[in-house]
Amino acid sequence: MFSTAIVRTPGKSMINGLTTAHLGVPDYERALVQHQSYIKALTECGLNVTVMPADEDFPDSTFVEDAALLTLYCAIITNPGAASRKGETLKIREAVSRFYSDIEEISEPGSVEAGDVLMVGEHYYIGLSGRTNLAGSNQLIRILENYGMTGSIIELEHVLHLKTGVAYLEHNNLVVSGEFVNKREFAGFDKIVVPDEEAYAANCIWVNDTVLVPAGYPVTARKISDSGYSVVEIEMTEFQKLDGGLSCLSLRF
Repeated sequence: MFSTAIVRTPGKSMINGLTTAHLGVPDYERALVQHQSYIKALTECGLNVTVMPADEDFPDSTFVEDAALLTLYCAIITNPGAASRKGETLKIREAVSRFYSDIEEISEPGSVEAGDVLMVGEHYYIGLSGRTNLAGSNQLIRILENYGMTGSIIELEHVLHLKTGVAYLEHNNLVVSGEFVNKREFAGFDKIVVPDEEAYAANCIWVNDTVLVPAGYPVTARKISDSGYSVVEIEMTEFQKLDGGLSCLSLRF
């Protein structure tokens, strides 16, 4: 169960964020409204939410997930693979240090963005992507093993981040889409398969047995509900324009 979350308010500079989505420029005011709805949902799931102020120097900094991995035993400050995001880690470290005394970090030549890291109990699946390289993945595994945890590497084929296409909902249930439907590494899970036309909804998040799902994907929402979860739908249109999903917007621990 989670008790705490860290989020960062979007800055006006988000309109200059990295994207491959080709969905247009985000509407900043609408993004603020959607972000407030996201915070409200986390709070209603029982989390104490720390809200960091906007950082206009880093257009993608609202996507706090990529800058740190928070485990039961330590915090790991990442080294984002996108050059424009590397400076985000300094303020994330400051925020995380309020909650963790053991703080590790990924260093060059390693790069890791935690959107590529899926936690299943005390095991962490790490996606090799354009943002997370082998050197960073191996560093991360060594850190995890130093604290009694484990990690393994999965090669990605099409998606930006591992959690673009897969989400763990506890209780051995895995939401999967696209290339992850038949990944051998996930053969032992009970799978909730997202249809191709709703692939964006694969990035959902489990928060204390409630699942937050992006609004507008009724098939996926129904499948998750039918699997026994309470489902809350959150408008995410403006973050989707920046390749961002629900998991990207918070650190939950």
